[in-house]
Amino acid sequence: MKNTFSTLNGTFGALFEGINQEALADQVFLKLLYKKWIQNHGLLILRGKELSHLGTRDLISISKNFGVIDPKTHSARQNYMVNNSPILRIGNIKNNSGNLICQFSRVPQLKMRRDAQYNPNTQRPVWHTDSTFLKSPPIGSVMHCKITPPSGGQTLFCNTRTAYKNFNKETKKYLAQFEAICSLAHHDKKINAYFPNYPILTPQQRRANPATRVPLVLIHPITGQPALYGLNSSTCAIVKKGTPITQEQMDEFDLDGIEDKSVLILRRLLPEITAPDNTICWNWEPGDIVVWDNRCTLHAGTGFDHKQYLREMWRLTLSKDNAKKISNSSLT
Repeated sequence: MKNTFSTLNGTFGALFEGINQEALADQVFLKLLYKKWIQNHGLLILRGKELSHLGTRDLISISKNFGVIDPKTHSARQNYMVNNSPILRIGNIKNNSGNLICQFSRVPQLKMRRDAQYNPNTQRPVWHTDSTFLKSPPIGSVMHCKITPPSGGQTLFCNTRTAYKNFNKETKKYLAQFEAICSLAHHDKKINAYFPNYPILTPQQRRANPATRVPLVLIHPITGQPALYGLNSSTCAIVKKGTPITQEQMDEFDLDGIEDKSVLILRRLLPEITAPDNTICWNWEPGDIVVWDNRCTLHAGTGFDHKQYLREMWRLTLSKDNAKKISNSSLT
């Protein structure tokens, strides 16, 4: 099958089908993939039957085309890495001893397409940007499908660049004055409230991972285009830029997992941001590779019948841009 290219929702989401391993070894084609990833609002999807046989080295080699791979992992995920590589295994696969070897989260399964839009009553789906609690948040991720259930398990993607562009001038001006306070300790405590086995940070780990601040409107360093940013499970408060946070407040956020009501500044916008015109619901097939840019997208996982079916996904984190990529002028 010859490679074919299409977009998924207007100009959001570049899809290449009929891809084989030979194509992914072609430097000219790899440059094209990178260009389309940037041009199509930070979402690239590769599909091809041959891709289901990729090994860890293959996926790592492909991922390097889009950025520098983060070799580190969150302490809570160390048992879920594939063959001591930087690849995180996600799903419900168990080893011969019956122990889970994947990061697994129980989230609702989509009943209909409109369930992909954020519901303020249920606070689902959990739309987010990855790891905003890090001093240098990752620029993106690469996810590869190994096993997928016959239904469910879709991943949702949102175009935050277009969502921001569609706001009126007053809303844009209002959002530009804020930044999000993001804390790993808050993130872990919040998850621990739902899943008691999820570890929380020790006092030493908390001191080593102080809260960070990220803008609600992020200017993409390559395209120069603004996009909404800063929503993560670690987001504990939204303040005007430079506003101090007391230790007492941080203790409440980190130790009790309480989210300040100021986060509603973003959450109230989510139903509009995640409307169908801005989103894609991706149904996985074995072999699929999806690359997303955290700086101009949100994403969310959805559930499946984990008692009846298996799911295994491999995921790499891109820590920063690859300085050797195509010059800015040729991408925008």
